[in-house]
Amino acid sequence: MRTFVAKPAEAQATRKWWVVDAKNKSLGRLASEVAKVLRGKHKATFTPHVDTGDFVVVINAEQVKVTGRKFDDKKYYRHSGFPGGMTTRSFGELIALKPAAPIELAVKGMLPKNALGRKMIKKLKVYAGAEHPHAAQAPAELSF
Repeated sequence: MRTFVAKPAEAQATRKWWVVDAKNKSLGRLASEVAKVLRGKHKATFTPHVDTGDFVVVINAEQVKVTGRKFDDKKYYRHSGFPGGMTTRSFGELIALKPAAPIELAVKGMLPKNALGRKMIKKLKVYAGAEHPHAAQAPAELSF
């Protein structure tokens, strides 16, 4: 018996497009499913060192839900690199400012922290409303 190893050219040829509606979905549960598809773990041809994942379009990002008191208590941190340069925003402030940011950050945290993970996150497209410009790719509905 031999172990199957996907080649990068084969993986690129078999990529699909998926669309996910984030309306009333939990942020963490949504992000883990999206990360699984971006990584390619839903395919039988999954290979850890090759980007075998598909493209994912997330719509209605501004309507994603968090449970408990996370709307006010969950914090997002940035640092400018200068002394005293820490900036803190709550989930509610971030979703009002950049509706796509919480989903992008949650999914990015679930991908590998290397060059392969940086390549995978580029296949994620997040939009605040119900419209997206990827109709030509004919994305299929991804439900979970």
